[in-house]
Amino acid sequence: MTPMRSLYIDMNSFFASVEQQADPSLRGKPVGITAISAESGACVAASYEAKAFGVKTGTRVYDARRLCPGIIFRPSRHRLYVRVNQKIAGVIDQIAELQAVRSVDEFQVALGGQTAELSAALDLGRRLKAAIREQVGSELRCSVGIGPNHLLAKIAGKLEKPDGLQWLAPENMPDRIAHLSLDDLPGISHGIKARLQRAAVWGVAELYALDPRHARQIWRSVEGERFVRALQGMDIPLLPTQRNGYGNSKVLAPQYRRPDAARLVGRWLTEKAVERMRRDGFCARRFSLMIRLPEGRGWSRAKTLTPSQDSAIFLKLFEAEWAQFHHERHGYVLSIGVHLGDVIPLSERPGELFLPLAPGEPNKREKLAATIDRINRRFGQRVVSYGVHQDHPGFFEKG
Repeated sequence: MTPMRSLYIDMNSFFASVEQQADPSLRGKPVGITAISAESGACVAASYEAKAFGVKTGTRVYDARRLCPGIIFRPSRHRLYVRVNQKIAGVIDQIAELQAVRSVDEFQVALGGQTAELSAALDLGRRLKAAIREQVGSELRCSVGIGPNHLLAKIAGKLEKPDGLQWLAPENMPDRIAHLSLDDLPGISHGIKARLQRAAVWGVAELYALDPRHARQIWRSVEGERFVRALQGMDIPLLPTQRNGYGNSKVLAPQYRRPDAARLVGRWLTEKAVERMRRDGFCARRFSLMIRLPEGRGWSRAKTLTPSQDSAIFLKLFEAEWAQFHHERHGYVLSIGVHLGDVIPLSERPGELFLPLAPGEPNKREKLAATIDRINRRFGQRVVSYGVHQDHPGFFEKG
């Protein structure tokens, strides 16, 4: 039997389940979680009781009411979900080797030694599921996938929901997932699916039988070879991701769609993005502003600059781009996003004689910004900000 190396935990309807755990009156009832409390908003999560009526992530509020007349809506509470995520991680780490927290509702556990045997891995999965229910909450169910690598464990975790426990290995592949579409597999985008189909790879069975070297040509990247080898059961380690930018975007609630209100949200998004970049020790050489308008129209602009992590500089760039947008009189704003791109570690930033800017070190304004970050973290709120901005409820769509 192929040794098992990875166990993947996927929390079921996580946001809705957390709300049902926090409020017993919601248990057993259809619940939708929204980022915007308006009929034009969309569900960012739905309980399994709501999913039974066809409500899913992305369903508009008015459509959800039509599909499920008794649905109960609750606003998203991201901080609550993060706290529960941390509690779940703590429980897992007491029982197994928590290798990574993949997202707010996904966890990866390393298997080895005795737990590399399928029977022991399945037993560990049952223990983890029981511990989460007992120590975090009875409403919090999860699906567990087990495999010889992260990819197969993740696919296995999606096979049975809710409350599933499945495994994948060369011993039951590809028959066990032959019913899936190519783009049901994590990492197969619509673009890659189209390339595969042009290469006469129509389904999972053909993909599984593909020569990994041929997959490299189809993907036009070594990632294609890595993907197929992992699908075939090889223990292919995940490569560390390389940070290429920081961004935040928001679909605006109706009260923030006027240009004057949208501008203040844009300032807030910019400030938050630069703060995160500075926390991670990076600088950006490019600033982009993206705006979505009614009737499918869009507007975007970008500027390059000397690598910086100074909030004031990026807010100045935002205001300059916003002034151009406002000058063109585009009207109401449906969504707004900012992106800090072409990033490099602060430690690798070259010096500039005429700025002045010492190599690999923050300048005075960047040191001041870092001090403001520490003050805000200490008090748990933005007691110091860069002028007037407008917090927006709900989630960041990009991170």
